[in-house]
Amino acid sequence: MSHFFKVKTLDDVLSMTRNFDPADTERVDISDAFSRILAQNLTAPGDMPGFRRATMDGFAVNAAATFGASESTPAWLEIQGTVLMGQVPDFELGPGKAVRISTGGMLPKGTDAVVMVEHTQTIDDASVEIYKSVAPLQHVIDANEDFSSGDVVLEAGTFIRPQEAGLAAGLGFTTLPVHRVPKVGIISTGDEIIPIDQEPAPGRIRDINSYALSGFVQEAHAKVIRYGIVKDDPDQLRAACEKALAQTDMVLISGGSSVGTRDYTVEVLSALPDTRILVHGMSVSPGKPTILAKSGTKPVWGLPGQVVSAMVVMKMVVIPFLNRIQGYRQPKPVMRVPAILTRNVASAQGRRDFVRVMLENGPEGMTAKPVLGKSGLIRTMIHADGLLDIGENLEGLEKHTVTQVILL
Repeated sequence: MSHFFKVKTLDDVLSMTRNFDPADTERVDISDAFSRILAQNLTAPGDMPGFRRATMDGFAVNAAATFGASESTPAWLEIQGTVLMGQVPDFELGPGKAVRISTGGMLPKGTDAVVMVEHTQTIDDASVEIYKSVAPLQHVIDANEDFSSGDVVLEAGTFIRPQEAGLAAGLGFTTLPVHRVPKVGIISTGDEIIPIDQEPAPGRIRDINSYALSGFVQEAHAKVIRYGIVKDDPDQLRAACEKALAQTDMVLISGGSSVGTRDYTVEVLSALPDTRILVHGMSVSPGKPTILAKSGTKPVWGLPGQVVSAMVVMKMVVIPFLNRIQGYRQPKPVMRVPAILTRNVASAQGRRDFVRVMLENGPEGMTAKPVLGKSGLIRTMIHADGLLDIGENLEGLEKHTVTQVILL
């Protein structure tokens, strides 16, 4: 097998995201747009908020009329009236005058600032004393201070959070163009794998991987389709792959990527129409025996059967490809936090090591404590809060090193 374990670096593999295209687009009601990826730039059809509005309760004034005002020498202004919420003032404020206004109210012509009610004293129904001067546009949002007409307010590839949905609603968009939510097919392989509702006989294990991998997919706001357990039989695996490729945008094959007489994954993928192997082996630990193929336009992954390796590869490698298919303009950033290493950690040069760590608050700040245990133990992931990323050119990290931990 000439292509086996011609390992590529993690950066080499991640650069291959550009070989895949985002999912096609659709329009959805804005109420259904949360967690979707915007497919086109969103341009403001008008200024926002569109009028000068107060950000404090008080009096709308011409700022110049308050210059020099203080508690000892207040400015005296005539009250011209009141601006009600939602009202468009049909008058212009004259010199030396003020108008009552509430937060969110529209400033009338002739005013450019608001004096907070706390800095005023009403003398009678017709006059008010101002005890603090204000600058132009103080306690005011200008008509185009958020956005001007024609501004690109949201770029294609933006993940729509509540704040983005609120902005779009504020600009009058009832629907938004978004990328279709990708579907990810998951196939578990191995004669030793059994359904989770069965009691494992000696030498058998329950299907942990498909559920763990499903969690990562759902966390990334994509859809999961599980295709069950496939025995170590090339015909069964090929049939499962063909079905999954016909119904989904990405396929994950759990198991079947390690050296052995029952390694059918590469052979099966190579035999599929319009399919080529891009990666078979990465210089990372855990997760070296990872396969990436391109079948038509879709990525197909052969993930390690060992659950910890599969989860680390899923987090660090597969999710960026899923983000690409989802339509992210830039790869979604991996969240990292600084932490002080509590012990020496060894590593081998020439590979990227991801060490599970627990995060704890110490007297000098956040600490990262390596989770001890054999690499195949799922409890090392259960106890871990993050991954310590040790680069290819390092032989490890020393105790007390301040490092960046990737959050899980």
